[in-house]
Amino acid sequence: MTEQAPQGGRRFYARPRVCQFCTDRSTLIDFKQADLLRRFISEDGKIRPRRQTGTCSKHQRELARAIKRARHLALLPYTSETLR
Repeated sequence: MTEQAPQGGRRFYARPRVCQFCTDRSTLIDFKQADLLRRFISEDGKIRPRRQTGTCSKHQRELARAIKRARHLALLPYTSETLR
């Protein structure tokens, strides 16, 4: 017997997110804004992917660069607090 998809198929349809930096032009991505950057980091310190945050590719690259700079200057942790 072969396994088939559950009855009804795919139930969850993810609505495409709009980049918050494209919609609100006044929000700037800066490595000194640690509270803004913390929203784009997971609990274990990893940078969240675009499919979770909803940012466009241009702003995701800027976010990654700003997060890495903030980590280098010890404004953000490299790992989670529990792993220390």
